[in-house]
Amino acid sequence: MRVLLAALALLLPLSLPAADKPRVVTSFSILADLTQEIGGEHIVLTNLVGPEEDAHHFEPSPDHVRSLLEADLVVANGLGFEPWLERLLASSEARGKRINASQGVVPLQVQEDGETVSDPHAWQSLSNAELYVRNIAKALSEVDPANAKTYASNRDAYLTKLHTLLKTANQRTATLPASQRKVVTSHDAFGYLGQAWQLEFLAPVGLSTTDEPSAAEVAALIRQLRTEGARAVFVDNIQDPRLIEQIAEEAGARVGGTLYSDALASEGPPSTYLGMFQHNLDTLLAALKP
Repeated sequence: MRVLLAALALLLPLSLPAADKPRVVTSFSILADLTQEIGGEHIVLTNLVGPEEDAHHFEPSPDHVRSLLEADLVVANGLGFEPWLERLLASSEARGKRINASQGVVPLQVQEDGETVSDPHAWQSLSNAELYVRNIAKALSEVDPANAKTYASNRDAYLTKLHTLLKTANQRTATLPASQRKVVTSHDAFGYLGQAWQLEFLAPVGLSTTDEPSAAEVAALIRQLRTEGARAVFVDNIQDPRLIEQIAEEAGARVGGTLYSDALASEGPPSTYLGMFQHNLDTLLAALKP
């Protein structure tokens, strides 16, 4: 018994710091990366929708519900991206603070099934990502004021890297001819990126991957591509590539590679937000440049 108590005494100091750290839950992998970059070792992070997973098809488990109930802070995207999270929080007694990382974003308005809705994919703009980072850092400082200076320092260091990438992206996309700015992707997730650099994104599927395009819609897109021309079409990392490959073949275009839309990669450079953005930029420009 004395040996057991001694062992527990040795373990106890190691577990106390984790117990004192704020418990943070993020809704999907991109927010998880941004939050971990700002929070570092001072937070205990649980993410719900993981890398390579589709938030549109997510079904929460009892463990996910338990994490939400225990969270000091819940970081969501907002803009209608996580309707399942809204239902979970409304039906539970979650005690933690909840923020939308997209707060302050001017949302793009698009037509979906005859209705005007906000495009939730605001993270596809680096300028919007700066708002995300600032909102997350502010929320962490509010739930854990003792480490507010560290969160501010981490925020500033991260924004320095983000601004460097933004400057590079502006310079590289400025060289694209106007005739080489038409892009086809699996689903309509890149509107903010297109707005930032005057790229026209076309997609057979709408904002949500749960949408199913009709044969007539696919045929109309193929005719449009044949008429207007497109340098390449791109596969989405969270969707079956067969439809986009069929469109490319029938339209006489080529598959230019994989773009990351709603989820990070499980490994490699696109497993971080900045790495994902760099990958998407490199992939697009390699296919679009003359």
